Amino acid sequence: MNSTHAVLGQLALGYAPLVSKSLDIEATRVTAFALRPETSPDAGELLAAIAEAFPAKAVILNVAHEGLLKGLLAATLPGNVKIEVPAFLLSDAEVAAQAQTRGALIKGRTDAAGFKQLVLDLQELGAGPLPAGKSVLVAGARNADEFKQSFDAGAAGVLGWTVHGEFEPPAAPAARNDAQADLQVIVELMSRVDQGEDVERLEQTLKRDPSLAFKLLRYMNSAAFGLSVEVSSFRHAIMLLGYARLRRWLALLLATASKDHAMRPVMFGALRRGLIMEELSKSMDDSEVRDEMFICGLFSLLDHMLKQPFEKLLQSIPVPERVRQALVDKTGPYKGYLDLVQAIENESVFDVRASLDSLMLGADEVNHAVLRALHKAAQLE
Repeated sequence: MNSTHAVLGQLALGYAPLVSKSLDIEATRVTAFALRPETSPDAGELLAAIAEAFPAKAVILNVAHEGLLKGLLAATLPGNVKIEVPAFLLSDAEVAAQAQTRGALIKGRTDAAGFKQLVLDLQELGAGPLPAGKSVLVAGARNADEFKQSFDAGAAGVLGWTVHGEFEPPAAPAARNDAQADLQVIVELMSRVDQGEDVERLEQTLKRDPSLAFKLLRYMNSAAFGLSVEVSSFRHAIMLLGYARLRRWLALLLATASKDHAMRPVMFGALRRGLIMEELSKSMDDSEVRDEMFICGLFSLLDHMLKQPFEKLLQSIPVPERVRQALVDKTGPYKGYLDLVQAIENESVFDVRASLDSLMLGADEVNHAVLRALHKAAQLE
């Protein structure tokens, strides 16, 4: 995704996954707020930006600007894009007809015929039984308990995150399981790379889990990685990349290699956090900072994934000092970027604005970075 779209300078974007009952990721919800309500963002430009970022993956557009929303409803939508329409706008006959034609998702409780999917906020769940004959998605969940509440109430899916808020370790240490044992292979490999051990020792460590070796090579040969030749072996990868770049891709493998199905929403978030922070750092003339910001975002959900607090976790996983500061001490040069990414995930225009001001970043720069990162993440999955 290389194009620039002027409309992105007028908006604040947020995003969240659509998670099914089986914890599969079925779509990405992209929320767009107008930074200045009096502006008239161009619907065609926004659709072009979304189509470039999501050429195939399913997208749900949630637009908090009536003029932009009506422009989208009047436009020709790509087949993979659906739009949320507030129920109160159905009183406009033209909007209702367009929404029905385009298979829109209706936000709010309604018994209106012709609409199969509703989007309800979490607080709307307590307003009585869910409307009969409708597939209901719940928006705004921020932790695992709220996901459970939504599914127990009969939701077909949840638009939100299982991981916001501080991680609370279990009262008793979690039993070691096969999934954690697999991840330990990567931790050991990262440590050996950090110590500069020879290729033979590294290969022997990786061979303990051939599926991890396969996934690492698949990442390296993906379009998002951008190599001009195919990587055929771990030894070949080291020759092409060197230890510094290999460390970054082992970090990616650690954050996305869990075989626990319940971790899918966590891995979805971790990969995108890393890629967004990397994209935000691209204006900096320092490849070390770019790699560190990538790892910082990527590792920011490891506490949820490995069920340990960062203070303990990072004693065994080698990370740069500035990454440790952000994750353990909540300080340092990367903390503000991590706050921005979390504001984007929370779809909070107020927090996004505050972060933009604090980091002295423009909305267009950040929104382009977000869409490029979402596009790359889809290529890697």
